[in-house]
Amino acid sequence: MKSPIMSPDTFAQSLAAIVARYRSEIAAPGEHLALLRWQMAEGHRLDERSTFPGHVTTSAIILSPDHRQTLLIDHVTIGRWLQPGGHYEKASHFHLSAMREALEETGVTGLALHSWHQGGDLPFVIDSHDVPGKPSRNEPDHVHHDLQYLFIADPALPLVAQLDEVHAAQWAPVERLADISPKAAKRLAFKG
Repeated sequence: MKSPIMSPDTFAQSLAAIVARYRSEIAAPGEHLALLRWQMAEGHRLDERSTFPGHVTTSAIILSPDHRQTLLIDHVTIGRWLQPGGHYEKASHFHLSAMREALEETGVTGLALHSWHQGGDLPFVIDSHDVPGKPSRNEPDHVHHDLQYLFIADPALPLVAQLDEVHAAQWAPVERLADISPKAAKRLAFKG
């Protein structure tokens, strides 16, 4: 039976639970997530991309089975190589929003949630970072509270980039993550 999509209330409750668990079990010293926690305490609708100063995004750190490669996209709007991801889209779990973005942007097949997650929804990384606004949408510079999940896929399978959002999708050495998602790269290196 398929789980129901999170309502705004269940979104807020689920986010609060995973942020608390992340901070107690995973976060590095000094990783306080202060702005995210303040917005949660204020009751901001973090599931809405129109919420400022920040809102939730989800992304997929996709690894080859041997963890030597990662799947990256050349993002049209941001103009640099990143892990696949985007604004939170309604789902029953946060990792399913990240998975949907990865599938849409890259056409990757056979995508599976990494065993690190033990089938749960706890993010591998929560990374709050500044992003430029979009004047065409009257959108100011703001913050993305990015919930990052690990996935495994076969780099031998074909990719189909979603050309309205990405210029290209390709596999690259996992070391490229150091410039793209430093927290994830550091955590992967520590995990071994």
